[in-house]
This record gives sequence, structure tokens and C-alpha cells, in this order.
Amino acid sequence: MLLRNRIPRIEAVQASATEGHEHLPSTAIDVISWLGASRIDYVLVGSVARAIRGDASARGPVAIVPAPYGRNLDRLARALWSARARLRTEAAPGLVAAAADTVPVKLDAEKLLRAERWTLRCGEHDLDIEGHPAGSPRYQELLYESSRFEVASDVSVEVAAPEDIEHYDHVRRTGVVPEITVSRGTGLDPTAAPHPDSHHGSE
Repeated sequence: MLLRNRIPRIEAVQASATEGHEHLPSTAIDVISWLGASRIDYVLVGSVARAIRGDASARGPVAIVPAPYGRNLDRLARALWSARARLRTEAAPGLVAAAADTVPVKLDAEKLLRAERWTLRCGEHDLDIEGHPAGSPRYQELLYESSRFEVASDVSVEVAAPEDIEHYDHVRRTGVVPEITVSRGTGLDPTAAPHPDSHHGSE
């Protein structure tokens, strides 16, 4: 019981956003601060990551890729329990997204390692926990390419590289991991007519 009482709750950050990040929603800064206070290791992706990197028009929930080791996922699961996280569901036709229903959910380290994304609501705060589909970058790869930003006084976050943010955006839009195809150029003009002496197929 004492351990649960020490788990931070999501609270409003009193400090203002740092210069260049004034467009960030205060609720996003609140969630980032709470994750830090809960000692969660993660890399930020999604709309808030885009906003931190300068896209002032980006809108959406905080989306994270947590470090996949056991203690970190246990801390995240406990923090979500303390914040009374519920699973967001799609809004019915004609309703705005903010009116989407929620259903109870109980998460643990094993569930947080699955391939699917968890779309959660903690009071007025939305948080997406990205899954681990095959073909997605590993956490250490994301972390290696990430950059650290201070979004408010004493509130810092590791933000994924633009190409990794795009990767997760693609998975969110399509439900599949983007495929990378490598083609080797022949040095020939593909629009040129074949040479009359060329042969196709086997003889």
C-alpha cells in the first residue's frame, strides 16, 4: 500500500513551456512530466513528437515506445493503474473524438510487450503505448537516433528521429509495418527500347 501511495499522479505542470514549444498542449507536458516522475524509460513518437520537432499543427495524444525490460514495464503498469487508465474506444458516428467511450483495462508487463498499440485515457489525458510488431525499430535503435528536448523547466524527453516518427505514423494509419525494398540500378534507361540483339528468357 505504501508503494502505491508513492506513485505520482498526473498533475498540471506549473512551469511554462520553453521557448519554441509554446504550441505544445499543456496536457501533453503534464503526461511527459508524469512519465519522468514515474521513472519510465521511453522514446516519444507520434503527434506530440512531431510538435516538439517543430510541426505546430500536429495534434494527438502522447505516444511512447517504452524500454522493453521488465522493471521498466512493471513501473509503467503500476503508474497506469495509479492514474486509473482506461482503454479508449472509437467514437460512435457523429461524435467528436473527445467523446470516445472508454472501457476498463488492467495492464501488466507481459501485455505491454505485445504487438498491438494500447490507446489509453487517464482522466483528461490521452496516452498511446506503441506495440512491438515485427519489423519495427528496437527501443535501443530508437534511443540511439533520438534527441533530447526540454519542453518545460525540469521536463525533458527523448524524441524519436523524424524517420522513426514517420514509421509509427505509417503503422497507425495502415496497421502494417512499412516494407523497405532495395532495387539495384542497371545503369540503363528503363524507358529505352530493348536492343534488337537482346534476348529474353532461356533458349
